[in-house]
Amino acid sequence: MIARLRRREFITLLGGAAVWPLTARSQEPGRTYRLGVLSQGGRQQPQYLAFFDELRLSDFVEGQNLTLVPGSFDAPADQLAARATILVKAAPDVLFGIGDLATRALQEATESIPIVGGAEDMVAAGLVASLSRPGANVTGISMLSPELDGKRLDILIEAVPSARRIAALVDATQTPPSHTKALQDAGRARGVELVAVEVHRREEIAMAIDAAKASGAQAVNVLASAPFSGSRRIIFERMAALRLPAIYQWAEMADEGGFAAYCPRLIPTYRQRARMVVKILRGAKPADIPVEQPTHFELVINLKAAQAIGHEVPAALVLRADKVIE
Repeated sequence: MIARLRRREFITLLGGAAVWPLTARSQEPGRTYRLGVLSQGGRQQPQYLAFFDELRLSDFVEGQNLTLVPGSFDAPADQLAARATILVKAAPDVLFGIGDLATRALQEATESIPIVGGAEDMVAAGLVASLSRPGANVTGISMLSPELDGKRLDILIEAVPSARRIAALVDATQTPPSHTKALQDAGRARGVELVAVEVHRREEIAMAIDAAKASGAQAVNVLASAPFSGSRRIIFERMAALRLPAIYQWAEMADEGGFAAYCPRLIPTYRQRARMVVKILRGAKPADIPVEQPTHFELVINLKAAQAIGHEVPAALVLRADKVIE
């Protein structure tokens, strides 16, 4: 499956290079560009530091020729629409949305200001018309999450071969029921019952993990979600306390204490997004920039975390891992 994904990614990126006009590869001397960001996270998180560093490498330097619109970070989920309206009124040159909800809030707030978004599936979410021809004023990164969540389920079944019931931690605000049902069907085909445990607000995460354990789940597939990524310390601690093996969306989450992860790395995807912002600041139109996808996937197994919960990971899976933390 991954070979097929990578072929698709190569074609997508190649297409992007073909349609990006040569005239869009310069910027105006003496001009100050304005950037608006809509994120539920804080500015000092590593991925945002990488994002602004990538802009700097392309000669867009905050405080010199780049200005960040105030109010761009730490937006509560229930204030995304209001924040989007404020950002749009500031008339930035480009808007950058983090996750499905933020990108949609920006899309609903403006039809003219260019938006670089990020979502689990940009097409399925209705944010773009297609990967190769996004149309309108939105382009960005599509994380392939529906396919990757399924691959992570396969890995988790292999990591916990005795499991007959696995929970899926689901962000109800962004994961459609059809996606959860597809995972349940896939689990059933493997002889595993998948129990969906929904979370509507960050405050419910710990209680949802408790509910997963109470349901008899022997492992947890933490589905793709920006709030889950931002709350990973809470998730790690609760999974460890309940001795539940769990697999995560970002490779860094296994680095930081999670049991396992299969996915791209978070930092490179933010650098990838920054390069798309640069294209727009230099004159390209979102409609002409194909939606991009991750280009590298890692299987990370954290044996230290496994030992802490008393679980032995099958040797064959450890040997296949791209990175093993001992």
